[in-house]
Amino acid sequence: MDSRVQFAELSSPQAGALPLAGRAAVLLLPVGAVEPHGPHAPLGTDTIISTAICDRAARELAGDAAATVLVLPAIGYGVTRYSAAFPGAIGISVATLQALVTEVCAELRDDGFSRVIIVNSHFEPEHVAALRHAAESTHAVLLDLTRRRNAERLTDEFRSGAAHAGRYETSLVLASSPQLVDTDRMRTLPALPVDMPAAIAGGKTDFVAMGMDEAYCGAPAEASAAEGEATLITLTTMLVELIRELCAR
Repeated sequence: MDSRVQFAELSSPQAGALPLAGRAAVLLLPVGAVEPHGPHAPLGTDTIISTAICDRAARELAGDAAATVLVLPAIGYGVTRYSAAFPGAIGISVATLQALVTEVCAELRDDGFSRVIIVNSHFEPEHVAALRHAAESTHAVLLDLTRRRNAERLTDEFRSGAAHAGRYETSLVLASSPQLVDTDRMRTLPALPVDMPAAIAGGKTDFVAMGMDEAYCGAPAEASAAEGEATLITLTTMLVELIRELCAR
């Protein structure tokens, strides 16, 4: 049995055969950003998290009788205006992100792939809005962790809104790519309880204005691989449930 879960590793004939097979073909599109995540975590944190969720879900469902699940190459650039004052922030416009995701999903649909799930871990409001519009216009599905029913299943820090490069995200990277976290620096960082959604609603337009002078909030020093593993299990379960729901339509 072919154990590959990466769409880009297939040959053209193999990809062409998928929509004709007896099992539903579900393609997962990880989306993230390139932006600062404190002085301790990698710029690609959001993409790393999205990709880890997708990879785990695809492997969990490898050999499933109802679905063939494959992971598309990640879209690693996003709308990153709030972090623009810091080195390493590489943002694209809302229009560019929306057009890119829309075109990718539309091309897949034209090739016979009607089941596409966008998996996003970057939560800047305009970024999320662009993904929602792209999903709606192409009949793709967005795993939207900002929706209350999903957020309620995640950690206290995530629900608090103080989760940029804090305990939540740092734990996830420790569980998936631990070599990319500067744990010595991480342990020195004081907790910074910034309610980002409230700050954004109050008109704050960047991390510095929110008091995030080192591009993080939350409590990164409390992060652990164990918590990250537990959260990854929850996130993977949420994605698998969405895959099952999509296959049943």
